[in-house]
Amino acid sequence: RMISHNMTWISYPSKNFAFISPEDIEAFIASQNIISRLMHCYIAFFVPIGLIAGICILIIFIKNYLRVKAIENLDLLFLHFTISNIIMIFFSFTVIPRPDYIKATHFTCKILSFFFNLSYFSSQHLFILVLLIVLLKRFPPRTALSKATQSPILAVGCVLTYAFCLSLCESVLLGTDNYHLETDCQLDPLFAWPEYEIIKFTFGFAIPSFLQIICFTVLFAKAAPARSPPLQLHIRTYVAVVPISIIMFICRLFYSIMILRRTTFKLQKSTGTPENELVMNIAEIVLFCESCTSLVFVLCLHEPCK
Repeated sequence: RMISHNMTWISYPSKNFAFISPEDIEAFIASQNIISRLMHCYIAFFVPIGLIAGICILIIFIKNYLRVKAIENLDLLFLHFTISNIIMIFFSFTVIPRPDYIKATHFTCKILSFFFNLSYFSSQHLFILVLLIVLLKRFPPRTALSKATQSPILAVGCVLTYAFCLSLCESVLLGTDNYHLETDCQLDPLFAWPEYEIIKFTFGFAIPSFLQIICFTVLFAKAAPARSPPLQLHIRTYVAVVPISIIMFICRLFYSIMILRRTTFKLQKSTGTPENELVMNIAEIVLFCESCTSLVFVLCLHEPCK
């Protein structure tokens, strides 16, 4: 049985930090300057590059479809992966007020969080489908897997349904109180119950990363049939998946660890320090940088886009 939590006590350290020495004041100002500069670098550099890459990918796939009236299974998955990451970039505009936070009611914040999580979960799991197709291109698929890869629209529909259910579950874990009250809003709200971060770590990072590791282990370790192309040629054909996997794993690992760390503070009835808040904000920006970088890799390395 899920236990309701009273999270009205929690607040950001920067909002109620007690300065007890000049060094504390200097450290606080320094952390505020760092997050502000990182935000400006992200908005000025990563956002334009990510959006331009995403728009170019969409144009290329649409033109290819209009020309041949068909789209490859892998291209369809990369198309949905691109859309999810573009949506993530638009949600990243919520970091513009940093080091402060956008002001919104609890209800509005929960709506933002729901759609952000929908993009977050769907992009992660769509990429697993990409890896699965790359894997099955090298190894003869079993009957069930063959049908699944031959119907990518069905597979995408299942992923989106799964992501929707996870996002809905996360929304429930934001609580049902204080709908009308204004709050400092983050896409992963501070007032979320501790279970929110645990589920996000488990289903948004741990399980998908485990599946990615399995896919790469099978790809590199298992002997392919004689008629399959050499491994080096196969990797070169689908070269985009390697850097995307690496950057996604590193960025989401950092972000997920910071999410779990925030949970430990909640369980200890602590708000942490301004330095903890700074690192959490950095992790959030790093996550959005991953979306931008992934789109650049798709544009530059995926064969139809090249």
